Amino acid sequence: MSVFKFIKSISFFKQVAIVVVAALIFVFALQWWFGCTTNHDQKIEVPNLHKMELDEVAKKLEELNLTYIVIDSARYNPEYANKSVIEQNPEAGDFVKEKRKIYLTVNPSKYNDVVLPDLNGRTKRQAITHLLSIGFRIGEFSYVPDIGKDVVRGMKNNGSELKPGNKLPKNSVVDLILGDGNQ
Repeated sequence: MSVFKFIKSISFFKQVAIVVVAALIFVFALQWWFGCTTNHDQKIEVPNLHKMELDEVAKKLEELNLTYIVIDSARYNPEYANKSVIEQNPEAGDFVKEKRKIYLTVNPSKYNDVVLPDLNGRTKRQAITHLLSIGFRIGEFSYVPDIGKDVVRGMKNNGSELKPGNKLPKNSVVDLILGDGNQ
């Protein structure tokens, strides 16, 4: 029997019809099974967790059968409470399925500590620029007898003397002790 006669025969068309029907049944069965096992029509709206503390977040997400993971602590922001949510992913208002993880970025409990540089012998202007660039605020200036006018001779924080290498939280106020130019 030649190939062309077989393609025109009824047995070939029966076999093609059986394959097409079997494929359709398989596709519909697979679609039904995926719908059941993946909770296809289920939607849970992600709540707005912005500025909430972690214990409140845990309660809120537990009610909705969701979980959370803290992925990062951002730079300290004094506008937010300690350990409160700064960012979340997925965003508030998005729809997810149950047991989904919500990824959170939280506010740390304090500013990071910064090492004080050795500014002894630098000018007032150099010291101010350096301290501001690494995150400190400049407080008051006090003067001591020294031949160098406006040359740094020491640093203080809250009345206590600071030494190079000491650590202070970022955004701390540093008072400068400068030379008065008279000797």
